[in-house]
Amino acid sequence: MLRLALALSLLALAPAARAQIAIQTETSPGGVPFWLVEEDALPFIALEIFWKGGASLEPGEIRGATNLMMATLEEGSGDMDAQAFQAAREDLAASFGFDAYDDSVAVSARVLTENRDEALDLLRQAITDPAFAPADVDRVRGQVLAGLARDEVTPNRIAGDAFWSMAFPDHPYGSNMDGTVETVSALTPDDLRAVKDMVLTRERVSVGIVGDITAAEAGPMIDALLGGLPATAPPLPAAAEYALEGGVEVIPFETPQSVAIFGQPAPSRDDPDFFAAYVLNHILGGGSFESRLMDEVREQRGLTYGIGTNILNRDQADIWIGSVASANDRIAEAIEVTREVWADIAETGVTEAELEEAKTYLTGEYPLRFDGNGPIAEILAGMQYQGLPASYVTDRNSYIEAVTMADIRRVAAEWLDAEALQFVVVGQPEGLEEAE
Repeated sequence: MLRLALALSLLALAPAARAQIAIQTETSPGGVPFWLVEEDALPFIALEIFWKGGASLEPGEIRGATNLMMATLEEGSGDMDAQAFQAAREDLAASFGFDAYDDSVAVSARVLTENRDEALDLLRQAITDPAFAPADVDRVRGQVLAGLARDEVTPNRIAGDAFWSMAFPDHPYGSNMDGTVETVSALTPDDLRAVKDMVLTRERVSVGIVGDITAAEAGPMIDALLGGLPATAPPLPAAAEYALEGGVEVIPFETPQSVAIFGQPAPSRDDPDFFAAYVLNHILGGGSFESRLMDEVREQRGLTYGIGTNILNRDQADIWIGSVASANDRIAEAIEVTREVWADIAETGVTEAELEEAKTYLTGEYPLRFDGNGPIAEILAGMQYQGLPASYVTDRNSYIEAVTMADIRRVAAEWLDAEALQFVVVGQPEGLEEAE
């Protein structure tokens, strides 16, 4: 999920040398909207496609089907087996990527101009006519099952899965999108075909293209690539109702260090106070060594190597989430200090110096996040996915600059609630249950 999360939550720019990128907002002859940045310095294009819906569309009895399906798209298509498909892709010097997330699926391509038509025809074949040969499905299934087995003994994953299942027990967010051993083991090629037709459609699609191509060329190219997909997608799931009220849940696990995931509700990406919350999060726990939590929990008390927070805006829920790890005999204190910092900022706000340092950092690093056609293409698709205008790339820093101390204090008082913080702790914490 990291690639899409970065594209959607950070929505970065090109480096300073490319800061004035010219985004063309276009629609293909077949009606598919796309954003394009022409860059002919190299004979190469980067293509990113996001589909809204993702694994949340799949029925619970085939949980994990979207993840397995996307991981198997490159394992042969049409009359090509997996080896023939990979050989054809390598001969064309093309790179494809297929990713599944709870809210979306994504396909990427990096192709040379001279091989563009042939490479994208190969990609078209993969997304419209995948083979899903039983032997290939079984091989990729084995990889997924191995990952699920690792998750069962990984404290961070145990804590995260437990937090989400407690927070959203009646929503797809409450279960692992990779599925379970039982559901993944039972999946068939027909299940993969069915879920492919749910998530890969001509509806709710966002396309970003950067490179050596014009809008007149790009429109027909997109229609040729996506034209064979179903026209419509199933309805999106309902909003996820957050079910936690705060407290501590301990999951016993034999390890010398306990891991904690903690969270509470957060403002949505569309909330007028989102940017104030974004700046506030940087001060609270998002700014690495510059954050208040890192200073109080690590620097002042030596309770952890690291603690951090993030505002996670999913399509159907918004969570202020964080994590910390500490020795079993110190995790209770780490949690206590985290709550104290949470409550202190809610009550007294932040300092002028903290606010100015956060704004300087967030505006200064913003132009430095892109370093090529691929990342820019991701951002173009991500902006469309979020419903942002093309002007966002030039306006974003002004939204950060406009955040005032009054905004920070209001948002901190309204949203930060130490009592509502839910901690899920995996390990053998000493004294924590008694303290709670």
